[in-house]
Amino acid sequence: MRAHRIYTRRTEARELREEAAERAFLRPHRDHLSNGEESEYRRPFPPPPAANNGELSYIANYSKGLRHNRLGEVNQRDYRRLLRALYSGNPDHFEQIPLGPSGPPCPPPPPLRKRLKLTNPQAGLAFDLEGPDAQAVTMPPAPRIDSAENSAEMGELYWMALLRDASFIDYGTGMNTDAAGLTTAAANSLTNEFTDFRGPKDAAGNIHPRDTLFRGFTPGDLAGPYVSQFLLKGTIDSVLNPLPNDRGFIRYGTLRIHQRQKTAAAGVDYLTDFDDWLCVQNGEDRRDTDQFDATPRFIRNLRDLATYVHIDAAVEEYQNACWILLNMPARLDPGNPYVDSRTQEGFGTFGPPHILTLVTEVATRALKAMWFQKWFVHRRLRPEEFGGRIDVHLRGRPGVPAGTRYPMINDEILDSLAGGDLSNHFPNNGTYLLPQAFPEGAPTHPAYGAGHATVSGACVTILKAWFDESDVFDPRIVDAALFPEEAENRQPKVPNAAGTGLVDFPLPVPPVPPLTVGGELNKLAANIALGRSGGGVHERSEYTESVRLGEEIAIRILQEQKPTYNEDYYFSLTKFDGTAITI
Repeated sequence: MRAHRIYTRRTEARELREEAAERAFLRPHRDHLSNGEESEYRRPFPPPPAANNGELSYIANYSKGLRHNRLGEVNQRDYRRLLRALYSGNPDHFEQIPLGPSGPPCPPPPPLRKRLKLTNPQAGLAFDLEGPDAQAVTMPPAPRIDSAENSAEMGELYWMALLRDASFIDYGTGMNTDAAGLTTAAANSLTNEFTDFRGPKDAAGNIHPRDTLFRGFTPGDLAGPYVSQFLLKGTIDSVLNPLPNDRGFIRYGTLRIHQRQKTAAAGVDYLTDFDDWLCVQNGEDRRDTDQFDATPRFIRNLRDLATYVHIDAAVEEYQNACWILLNMPARLDPGNPYVDSRTQEGFGTFGPPHILTLVTEVATRALKAMWFQKWFVHRRLRPEEFGGRIDVHLRGRPGVPAGTRYPMINDEILDSLAGGDLSNHFPNNGTYLLPQAFPEGAPTHPAYGAGHATVSGACVTILKAWFDESDVFDPRIVDAALFPEEAENRQPKVPNAAGTGLVDFPLPVPPVPPLTVGGELNKLAANIALGRSGGGVHERSEYTESVRLGEEIAIRILQEQKPTYNEDYYFSLTKFDGTAITI
């Protein structure tokens, strides 16, 4: 009898896996469409003639780390070697991709400095045993460099670079004249100079420097402070956090981590000199030159947020959010089988170990799917690369008259930089290059879509499924039993201007409704994704499309796991587009 039970369980386990595989197989694999630029732009550009007339130029595609000419245009033969590897999938072909040289105009690097390598192009060829195949999901074509949308995205990045050191609490408030003036200028520019800007706007179609500038696209993104409470708040713990000024600590068992972080030095931007920019395009690794502030600070501005997503492991913020929600404690999704159980509580299933594992389990699956989009479909150039195209076009070079090299670039970004609102601040250091927050600039993989944003979409979707999104977020930061004067202080928290402490968010008139768990999770996803934009390495569409891709992957994983549990349960969540679903 015992042997029969073992055989039955063994057979059921196999059948369950076969059913999951069949369910995944029956889902359609999507068609993958690029924007067509890779096979469209050919030489010569003005002025003709050139020895390589008629060749594809790849000037709208990612090529960082390969060899480039003095204008920053990729060596076409090297780019075709990259394409050969991608088309063949042969690991040996990837090892034969020529990487960029050291040499003029780059000074000899320090002896121990490494060359930048291409980041994991074969990841998109990996298979998974759970969730959708990496090549079964897709995203729409990237905006083209001749489109008004692309101009608007670059315009936003130039304004973000100018506002990296402005505190979020100063946006549009007049508390800091310089910051208030720049945020107002940015809002007016994005409203009036760019006809296809797709960031959030008010009912009249205007961008507000406090309420909508640089924010995400969900209602939660527009409620309350710019920075999600999940990036500021600690866990209330009378044992480990007994003091009212001991704020921002998150408890991990007997350990604590603090939300105050190592921040980059204020006012230090990179790759604003063309020769420096060209050295990095050819693969020089300058990460050892980053400059940091000695004082740990809460995230108070775009530079702090960019630093966070420069150094993070791309999953820690969601683990932190999970610990905060478990310790609040936030209400669980009403479909959790143990919410109303009289005799049981969850642990290995539907308890803390389950969600702490699940929230990061989806990350690598999301990354594999996104790496296929990056390397095998879109190969969109990075904003820093496009800034090089803009600089060459607007300033010209010997034998290349200004205004002639890239006539396909949409005029709106050129007009703003050369005579519009951005021209009040550019050329910067003599160039129109996009200032970078990181000394090495963007990472060595294509721009579209974004790894951080895809992981954000996946991990936040898991958290929204697990917890009750409608629950009011508790912003209290001390134990009300020990400090009764704080018991009713439920105002959202924001860093002070220096980022050294947390203060109450000044409530607007009329006051915003209470923040919700779901809204703050959506805001967390936007903060992480747009933090990369604040560093100059990603554009807005790479956030909006990537979080949706991550969301789809997370939902499919939850659907596939549904038959594996004995409990009678469901998950409910609201998607980024506002659609409510039940799993």
